[in-house]
Amino acid sequence: MKLPLYQVDAFTSRLFGGNPAAVVLLDEWLPETTMAAIAAENNLAETAYVIPRTDVSPLRWFTPTLEIDLCGHATLATADVLFRHTFPSLDRLTFSTQRSGNLIVTRNGDLLTLDFPSRPGARVEVTDAVTKALGVCAKEAYRARDLMLVVGSAADVRALEPDMRLMSALDDFAVMVTAPGDDTDFVSRFFAPKAGVDEDPVTGSAHCTMTPYWAKRLGKTTLTAKQLSPRGGDLTCELRGDRVLMSGRAVEYLRGEIVV
Repeated sequence: MKLPLYQVDAFTSRLFGGNPAAVVLLDEWLPETTMAAIAAENNLAETAYVIPRTDVSPLRWFTPTLEIDLCGHATLATADVLFRHTFPSLDRLTFSTQRSGNLIVTRNGDLLTLDFPSRPGARVEVTDAVTKALGVCAKEAYRARDLMLVVGSAADVRALEPDMRLMSALDDFAVMVTAPGDDTDFVSRFFAPKAGVDEDPVTGSAHCTMTPYWAKRLGKTTLTAKQLSPRGGDLTCELRGDRVLMSGRAVEYLRGEIVV
């Protein structure tokens, strides 16, 4: 069986920036063991599987080690592929997901906007284990699906050198660290060694938690964000009730096919 495969750099306007995601187009779901094996072979933060349809396209995401409930950059990458190659006349796509409901992506020129659920965190204590794993003492901590730590400055975020062995031992699925930005409203980095991704270059799902926090703290609903990974990524985020709109661009890196 031959399957179309694309690789797209998401949340960036330049090649080799942002977060690379693989996108596999299907007529029907493959066995989960096969989808997991392809994702492990691709060895990217996420591989997205989509069944393209003009009304609602089923979508799933896999890291190299497991299936996840929500992924922003791979959804952006999938939408870019479908807008570019499959449904060039459309400006709106709806994806159905098993764990996060329907997700809508619209386009305005080359700018794509994701409509995702807001995931505000509940305030928790900063533990010694977290401080030791990250190597920084956070000012605040909040837990949604992932743990969000708030530190003092963008320089603190850039300087992070977490211990991945200790990170893997934490109870949380993943940890994001955020601070006020120098030239954006806020910055962040995201670590998920339990999911086979030590550091994710740009993480849409994390902004579902960071956006409501920064919107409240800064008193504004539209914010600019930058993820300070080595590849870097840029987003515009808007809090709209219980939804978060995230806008960014994508660049296609490769297209081909895989044989399974």
